[in-house]
Amino acid sequence: MDKEDHYETKLEASTKRRKKSRGGKKYWKPYKSFLLNLLLFPIRFPYNIARKLSFFKRCIVFFTLMGVICGLIGMALWAVIYIPRAMLLDMDHVAEMPARSLVFASDRRTELGRLHGDNRYVVGYEDVSPHFVKALLAQEDAKFNSHIGIDFIGLFKIPIYFLKYKKVLGASTITMQLARNSYPLSSGVDRKLLEIAVALRIEKNYKKDEILEHYMNRIFLGHSMYGIEAACRAYFEKSASEITLSEAAMLAGIIRGPNIFSPFKNMERALNERDRALDRMVTTGFISLKQADVAKKEVIYITPSNRRSIKENYVMATVKDDLKIILEKNNIKMGNLKVYTTIDHRLQSAAQRHLESHLKSVERSSGYKHQTRSQWLNSSSKNRKAPGYLQGSLVCIENKTGAVRSLLGGRSAFESTLNRATEDPNKRKQMGSIIKPFVFLTALDKGMSERIPDTPINNWPHNSDDKYYKEVSINKALSESRNCATVHAGIFAGKDAISRTLYIAGYKNYEVGDASFFLGAGCATPWEVASSYSIFPNKGLRFRPHIISEIRDQNGNVLYSAAGNSGIPYHQASLPRSTQKIKYALDQVTKTGTAKAIKSVYKFKEPCGGKTGTSSNGKDAWFAGYTESLTCAVWVGFDNPKNITKYGAGSNLAMPIWVKIMQLASSLDYPMHPRAMPVK
Repeated sequence: MDKEDHYETKLEASTKRRKKSRGGKKYWKPYKSFLLNLLLFPIRFPYNIARKLSFFKRCIVFFTLMGVICGLIGMALWAVIYIPRAMLLDMDHVAEMPARSLVFASDRRTELGRLHGDNRYVVGYEDVSPHFVKALLAQEDAKFNSHIGIDFIGLFKIPIYFLKYKKVLGASTITMQLARNSYPLSSGVDRKLLEIAVALRIEKNYKKDEILEHYMNRIFLGHSMYGIEAACRAYFEKSASEITLSEAAMLAGIIRGPNIFSPFKNMERALNERDRALDRMVTTGFISLKQADVAKKEVIYITPSNRRSIKENYVMATVKDDLKIILEKNNIKMGNLKVYTTIDHRLQSAAQRHLESHLKSVERSSGYKHQTRSQWLNSSSKNRKAPGYLQGSLVCIENKTGAVRSLLGGRSAFESTLNRATEDPNKRKQMGSIIKPFVFLTALDKGMSERIPDTPINNWPHNSDDKYYKEVSINKALSESRNCATVHAGIFAGKDAISRTLYIAGYKNYEVGDASFFLGAGCATPWEVASSYSIFPNKGLRFRPHIISEIRDQNGNVLYSAAGNSGIPYHQASLPRSTQKIKYALDQVTKTGTAKAIKSVYKFKEPCGGKTGTSSNGKDAWFAGYTESLTCAVWVGFDNPKNITKYGAGSNLAMPIWVKIMQLASSLDYPMHPRAMPVK
C-alpha cells in the first residue's frame, strides 16, 4: 500500500467516527431534553398555570403549586429510600424489654439482687395510674389518639428549629419516640426520616394502648432508671398505679431532662416542671384548673437519701463475675433472666452478723492499736480514705456438690468493694500453716511412712515450742503444727509434686519455691482454701466450686445448669487412703491440737476437722475446717498486712467465726454426722 492509499484509508476512518459521534449526540439529545424537562417541571408547571393571572395571584399560585409538587416528589423519594429500611426491622422488638435479671438464693424465692440489662420493671397499661397517662399525653403528644404516628404540622417546624438551634428537633410523636428508643437509629436528618417510617409500621402493628404501654416501660427517667414503675419505686417508694396527680405530673415534667430536673438533685426544679406539666394538662383539657391548683399545693415526699441505692454485696459481685463467663460461653443474651444461686440466705445473713460481731470484739480487746471500723465511720467523709480497719472474709462450700452456701468478701461491700473472698491473686493473703496438710498428703501419695523426722535442718526452721524430736507421727505433726516435720515431708515429696497436688486441689497460682512455701509463705483466697479442704471429708474428691446453679429465661426455659448432663465436674485430688490419714489427723487437731478450743471452749459437739493458720508476724489469721456436709475457710487480717494483735492467731481470730456458722448449720438441714451407706 502506497502513502496516498494509506492516507485515504485513515481519512475515511476518521470521517466514519465523526459521523458516528454526531449520530450518538442525536440519539441522546431527546433523553437529555426529557431529563431537563423533568427537573424543571416543579417550576414550569406552576408557571404555566399561573402566568395569565395578576402578579399577586400568580405568586401565590406559583409557590403553592411548586411547594405541593416538591412535597410529593420528596414523599416519593422518602418512600423509596426509607420504607424498605423500616420493613427490615423486627416489630416484635418494640415489645421486648431488656429488663434486669433477678438473682435468687438457693430456696429460689429469696431475691438477692438484680443485675445486667436496664433498671426496669415491666408493667401493663392497666397497672399505670391514669394520672400519668394524661400527664404524659399532655406533655409529649396531645394528639396521640388521633394521629397515625406522625405530626404533620410539627414536621413543618423542623426547618425553623434547625435554623434556630442548628439541630434536627421537634415533631416527635410518642410513636416516633418509641421507635427511637426501640431501635439503634442513626442521628440527624436520616434518623428523623427513618423514625417516621418506623412509626407508621408501629401504628400498623400495635394498638394505641399497647404503644403507650411499651413507651411507658421504655422511657428514661433519670439515675439509670427505665420505665414508669422503676421511677415510681425509686422516687416515691410506691407502684405506678398508686401515684397521685401531682407525682404523675412531676414525672411527666422531668422527661425532657430527667437527670437535670431529677427531684433527687434539685427538688425546686422538679416542682417547677410539675407545675409546667399541670398547666399543660389544663390547656389540653385533661384536667380542670381547680384540679391543677390542688395538685400544685400537694406536698410530694421523695425517698430519703439513705434508702435510694441498693447497697453492694459480695455475693452479687461474685455472681456477676461468674455470669460473664457463663453468658459468653453459652451465648446467652443478658437481661430478663432468672439466676438461681447456691447461697443459703440463712447462713449468709448469720455469717455477716457473726463476722462483724467477732471483729468488733477484737477491736475492743486490750492492746488493739489499729483503726476500728467505728472510728472510720465517724471520721469526716471529705477526708476519709479507703477503709484501714480490720477485715475478714469467708467461703462456705457444700462438700458433696461444690455449691457455695455462704460468701463474704469483707465487712461491708458498700464501704469497700474489694472482694477478699475471691480477690486478685496479686493481693491474696499468706496461707500460713493451713498449707501443711497438703505437704503431708503429697508425701503420703509418694510413699512416705506415717512417722517423719522433726529435727532442725541447717538451724531452720524452728518449731514454735522450741522442741524437736527424732520422729513424730503425722497426727502429732499436724496437731502441734510442727514446722521441722513439715519441711522434712516437703523435701521427701518434692516441690513439683506439691505444686501439682495444690493445683488439683484448687490453688490456681500457688507455685512452691523454697522450703518456706512448705510452711505457707505463698498466698491463696478463702475460695481456694475452702474448696481444697473439702477433699478431706470427700475421700480425695474435689467438686468444682460454683455459686450459680441454674439460669432460666423469662419463659422458664433452662439456659444453663451447673450440673449439666453429666453432673457437676469433680477431680480426684489425692489417693483416698492418703486423704483418710490426713483427715484423721485434722480431726485430732480439733480435739487435742491447736484448734482444741472448738470442743473444749465452744462446746461444738459435732464431728469435725480443720487446721489453724497464722502467717509470719501474725499478719494473717486463718481457720479452715469441715463437717460431714460443709467446709468453711475464714480469714482475718488487714488489706495492708500488719500484726493484728500481740497474741493473735488463727485459733482466736478466725476460728470463733467458723464455730458460729457451723453451729447454725447443725440446726438447719445440713447433716454433721457421716451418713450410712445405702444397703444394696
